[in-house]
Amino acid sequence: MNVLFIDQAFQKIYHLSEQEIYTYFHCVCLFFPLRGINMAYLNDVLHAQIDRSFEVLGVIGLLIIQVASIFVTPILAYFFIFHTRFWWLCILYICWYLFLDNEIHERGGRRIEWVRKWSWWTYLSKYFPVKAVRTSNEKLDPKRNYLFCYFPHGVLSTGAFCTLGTNAGGFPELFPDHKTYLHTLSLFFKLPFIRELALWLGGLSASGRSLSHVLSRPEGGNISGLVVGGAVEAFYCKPGLHKIVYKKRKGFIKIAIKKGSPLVPVYCFGETDLYTLSNFSGSAYFNKFRDLVKRVMGFVIIFPKSREFLGILPNRHPLTVVVGDPIDVQKIENPTQEQIDELHQKFEKKLIELFDDQKKNYLENFEEAHLEII
Repeated sequence: MNVLFIDQAFQKIYHLSEQEIYTYFHCVCLFFPLRGINMAYLNDVLHAQIDRSFEVLGVIGLLIIQVASIFVTPILAYFFIFHTRFWWLCILYICWYLFLDNEIHERGGRRIEWVRKWSWWTYLSKYFPVKAVRTSNEKLDPKRNYLFCYFPHGVLSTGAFCTLGTNAGGFPELFPDHKTYLHTLSLFFKLPFIRELALWLGGLSASGRSLSHVLSRPEGGNISGLVVGGAVEAFYCKPGLHKIVYKKRKGFIKIAIKKGSPLVPVYCFGETDLYTLSNFSGSAYFNKFRDLVKRVMGFVIIFPKSREFLGILPNRHPLTVVVGDPIDVQKIENPTQEQIDELHQKFEKKLIELFDDQKKNYLENFEEAHLEII
């Protein structure tokens, strides 16, 4: 009888000993051939289910990092300080990052390639799945720094996280001569424990100072990824809707001109199909509270839902991150408002062209799809 390979992951998921698993499959191997069932097929099904389980765990990890960490990490810090004998270590750590390491996310961070290669992120990417493509085969100049402008934000910016924040989305193969960084909310770098993971993944603040630091590195070979629309763009997350916030976003344009960094339009098809926002219109007091949270914390309070488990997990919908052609930018130390507006309009035109040229490849009703810019 052929020996059936048993993945160790099966033991972890179902809490079975190795002997119990072999006994179970011995009975299966004796019974199913009598019923005309192909054991190789059964083995493939088993491994497919195991892979799907790990894909779900990968998504849960993303939710913990981007959502639950905001509430969980302060609770963990409280627990370690007041309910364990390691309270002194926790206090030392918090004092270290608040007073000695509090600006690392503004000064290039501490990106660790090994962390970006974790299998966890590969399973996360396979859940949807996530794929990165380029519209041009022209190689980026390894001696220059580029600003990748990502749209749309969606609920979690999942496509941006997988491609710019990890090595699982395909960017290392597309841009082998460049290191990628993802600029995000400064709030994540004020949370104990989770800040370290964010820094290891190449996470940096979305501030002008942080962008300028990466784009001004003289050796080149860096890609700064910025979700231009920001958290407010999450309000327009709806399947089939392609609405982005751009008209008043000009700070990144000014920085690109001052540093002479080419701008690269990036659009993720499928980002707004992962969740649907619940129709919730709160009271005037709630709306004021939500606006206050947005101003102080930097994120918005929304109520997303999906077709997956309890409406928490995102829909399994393909995400295709399309990278357009670079827009060359001439370096000007003190650009005028006219020069900023001119490049701002040029980028908008290139972004619309990218969307219109590629939508037929990734959207079902592409004839009716139009990019709305506010």
